[in-house]
Amino acid sequence: MQQLTQTISQLFMQIENALLLITDEQYSFKNSLMSNATIGQHVRHVIELYQEMITGYNCSEINYEKRRRNFLIETNKTFAVTQMQTLLADMIKPDKKLKLTTGYDMDGDSCITVETNYAREIIYNIEHTVHHMALIKVCFKSAFNIDLSSEFGVAASTLKYRKTCVQ
Repeated sequence: MQQLTQTISQLFMQIENALLLITDEQYSFKNSLMSNATIGQHVRHVIELYQEMITGYNCSEINYEKRRRNFLIETNKTFAVTQMQTLLADMIKPDKKLKLTTGYDMDGDSCITVETNYAREIIYNIEHTVHHMALIKVCFKSAFNIDLSSEFGVAASTLKYRKTCVQ
């Protein structure tokens, strides 16, 4: 579990360092190339999935669709960074079995529940974070012509593969 939380810490640090490069206005800029999404909306989405994972851990059932949507996270970089720091402290927990409830019924309220565990959900959230970081990177480049690190928003497996190709 320590390796997983260390990975999240590194990802959050990359996001925090990127946010230092822009203003709150840029953080909230609606990017037409990204369906008018903002960097802040992507960061909020990432944070809220981790928050829901921790809430679900405490009651043994996760439902990412029921996450709270705190719009301060998507408009205030400092608040977002504070939320990430709080998450890092809160997510150090032992693995345990959990239930994951989700609904893909667009026309109704039917849901399915499957068995999962805390470690698996952390891994899911790491991959989800990297995916959103890739989108954030596109926002930085397309809207502000800011190049982020070549590793920002790239999965660890891809980075490892690229190293083998260079040798």
